[in-house]
Amino acid sequence: MEPASTPDLRYAVIAPTAAGTTADPAWMSAFARHVEDCGFESVVAVEHAVVMSRYSSVYPYDASGRMELADDCPIPDPLELLAFLAGQTSRLGLATGVLVLPNHHPLVLAKRLATLDALSGGRLRVCVGMGWMREEVEACGTDFETRGRRADEQLQVMRALWAGTDPAGVDHRGEFFSFSGAMSWPKPAQPGGVPLHVGGHSRAAARRAGRHGDGLQPLGVAGEELAALVALMREEAERAGRDPDRLELSLGHLVTRIDLDRAARLAAQGASRVVLATSPTSDLEQAKDELSACAERLGLR
Repeated sequence: MEPASTPDLRYAVIAPTAAGTTADPAWMSAFARHVEDCGFESVVAVEHAVVMSRYSSVYPYDASGRMELADDCPIPDPLELLAFLAGQTSRLGLATGVLVLPNHHPLVLAKRLATLDALSGGRLRVCVGMGWMREEVEACGTDFETRGRRADEQLQVMRALWAGTDPAGVDHRGEFFSFSGAMSWPKPAQPGGVPLHVGGHSRAAARRAGRHGDGLQPLGVAGEELAALVALMREEAERAGRDPDRLELSLGHLVTRIDLDRAARLAAQGASRVVLATSPTSDLEQAKDELSACAERLGLR
């Protein structure tokens, strides 16, 4: 029996941060070019502005409550990394997964994202999260408890700046941000601005994706829980007067285990994209071999 075909499914590859190689320009250049050559849609960069040597926050995606990265693991700024990789590739998509939105001022972030999208020819996709490490968010100057409401406003502000072409500029009066006559150029290359996806495993993330996002990247959920989040996202989109069919769903898997049958099961759950985690190896040839084998299994090349 032939494996199920998933012609509309796209595949993104997360850069192997745990390998300690994502700040190595030669390693990452070769890795990204191979991701592109294999036919994957995009490369994904993670973010932690700072990692605290002592934290009481619980990492929600591991039973230990501790994240898998060592405190001294190099974690380059994702937008700087993606800008560098844009110059090393020609068509590869550039994505975050996730950008910790509370750590950023939306006016500054809107300019950075628009610039990267314009200079890369419209290759950027941004997945934002609210951040789980209270100590990091607070060190960056944001109140942890209100970061969700702040994020809703941040997404609105960035979209308004990208859409604003009136010579009088953009006005905004909100709970967290206020300005008048703001002009932000260049605009993103992509019509409608940079795609903004929402990452997370909570109902709040699903609601935010429906109201303000271009898609949802639920982390660590499956089955009925996943179906409920997708349904909630679609309901919120309809309440906001948005087309739920235009929203994307990105689900996770492993480079070394994904195949067409598994991909078909993810597509049956509504996935439009599979975000693939790589092995935490610093051996470039091993990483490239795993990508090549994955691309062969998926019929990408």
